[in-house]
Amino acid sequence: MQTFAQQKGNISLNLKEALSKILQFGPFWLSLICFIGIVYDFGFNQSSWEDELLHQLYTLTLAMGVISTTARYIRKMQRPRFTVLLFDLLSITLFISLIYIEYKPEADNQYLTFLDRKGLLYSALILVFIREYSALKIQFSRSVLNPAQLFVLSFLSIIILGAGMLMLPNATHEGIRFIDALFTSTSAVCVTGLIVVDTGSYFTLFGQSVILALIQIGGLGIMTFASYFGYFFKGGTSYENQLMLRDMTNSDKLGEVYETLKRIIFITLLIEVIGALLIFSFLDFSLLPSSIDQTFFAVFHSISAFCNAGFSTLSSSLYDIGFRFNYPLQIVILGLFIIGGLGFPIVFNLYKYIKYIITKRFIPFVLGLDREKHITPWVLNLNSRIVLITTGVLLFVGTAVFFIFEYNNTLAEHSYYGKIVVSLFNAATPRTAGFNNVDMGGLHFSTLMLIFLLMWVGASPASTGGGIKTSTFAIATLNFWSLARGKERIEIFRREISDMSVRRAFAIISLSLVAIGSGIFAIAFLDPEKDLLSIAFECFSAYSTVGLSVGITHQLSMGSKLVIIALMFVGRVGMLSLLIAILRKMKYKNYRYSKEEILIN
Repeated sequence: MQTFAQQKGNISLNLKEALSKILQFGPFWLSLICFIGIVYDFGFNQSSWEDELLHQLYTLTLAMGVISTTARYIRKMQRPRFTVLLFDLLSITLFISLIYIEYKPEADNQYLTFLDRKGLLYSALILVFIREYSALKIQFSRSVLNPAQLFVLSFLSIIILGAGMLMLPNATHEGIRFIDALFTSTSAVCVTGLIVVDTGSYFTLFGQSVILALIQIGGLGIMTFASYFGYFFKGGTSYENQLMLRDMTNSDKLGEVYETLKRIIFITLLIEVIGALLIFSFLDFSLLPSSIDQTFFAVFHSISAFCNAGFSTLSSSLYDIGFRFNYPLQIVILGLFIIGGLGFPIVFNLYKYIKYIITKRFIPFVLGLDREKHITPWVLNLNSRIVLITTGVLLFVGTAVFFIFEYNNTLAEHSYYGKIVVSLFNAATPRTAGFNNVDMGGLHFSTLMLIFLLMWVGASPASTGGGIKTSTFAIATLNFWSLARGKERIEIFRREISDMSVRRAFAIISLSLVAIGSGIFAIAFLDPEKDLLSIAFECFSAYSTVGLSVGITHQLSMGSKLVIIALMFVGRVGMLSLLIAILRKMKYKNYRYSKEEILIN
């Protein structure tokens, strides 16, 4: 028998544990309910009692955010990092200010009326959700989900969630069918750009904002954001999580995983902000008289371009009569999707190389100092060299061929300078960008064949673009060049390409042709009245997440739309990644069979 004191102690201990669990998980679930409330607030028209209920929910969530953050510091003994402490102090100040505004008469806070805006309130509530989510201890077990499976499931989840949000009454002007919402969500998350309804006229500002959020999340990946915020607030993570994220971010070292995540997010936001400012500066304000429309246009197209999404709020994309001859704006968008298509590892390595050239070569030369007498380090790695050279060759050849074939056709209305800009733009945009500034239906057949090749190749590895990737195309080209010269190995820049890279390259090429061929076959069966060239163009565009079309996307039957949805999804996550996610990985066996040569050619 327990004594009364022991029973009292047990009750006290149980109460403390219960309170601890409430403080640990309660704020997160409340912030999640609040997040759903925000979606409901935007997506539906509320009655007066619903509006009051949401108002109380928002206030309660802000108050819980203050209590939870304060309690977290009281319970923890270790000293938090300065950046986290600063973030929490600013957040608490913001939350308390908003609560004060809600209950203080307007006359008493006339100097704080600039805070009394819904946008700031929603931002604060989302901050609460991010902070509480980041405080949870989430562990990814490789024995349950491998990186490929987690990658695929994260994209599927966002696509379904996005389709649901686009179905909300306030997301469109006249409502939308589920198949069209699913198509649009898949196209946005997979950064493709194919559309079945006009983005600018069919969706409201809320609907366009949902599409923009899906593009940003799809371009970088939901795991990138979730993992970085978790690491930022907690300052560390498990070894298992680091292994998972290393595979997803292509980091060379395990210790560099979160540094890579931080650089990816920082570089993305920096480039998109600069791009938005440049687009805004080159706008013809008479076409978009409202400052809100001008700002949203700049932000939307900057994010869409950098993520290689190809979505535009213009009905005819950049072929719209008001933007067709705006060459500076087109150059900005061109630069954004070229940088986005290079891939983050290449951008980081290129930055490192430029920094080395300036600090170790240019500055000593200008100052008349002696060059350092040591062997020049391998700053620009082999992967970067292959990608940059392949990208440069494709851009040069594509620009020259487009200029020659379309000189007196789609380029006839442009000046000589305009012809060069438009040719360069259309040599780059098929490689998964998806913007068009010419009439795609009026292109020569030979130009379409060039676009087929460029769409199939696509962007570079670890980028926001799709396709088989420039490095895959380069390895395949180097392979037959080596075979023709009688070499047993692929050698370039005094380096040898590994056999695994060659095997992966040819696997990706074979799987891409299987996926695209299956899509063409399926759509030709489901929509026999469509011509084969248009169907093939649509399938290449979908698989390579390009977004260009000759105008048949909205005319496809439901079955064909589902085929295009599948192609967009497979093209974004990668056919090889999808197979790895589905098939069980065979354990390594410590034996090898006898080798035999197979008759080829």
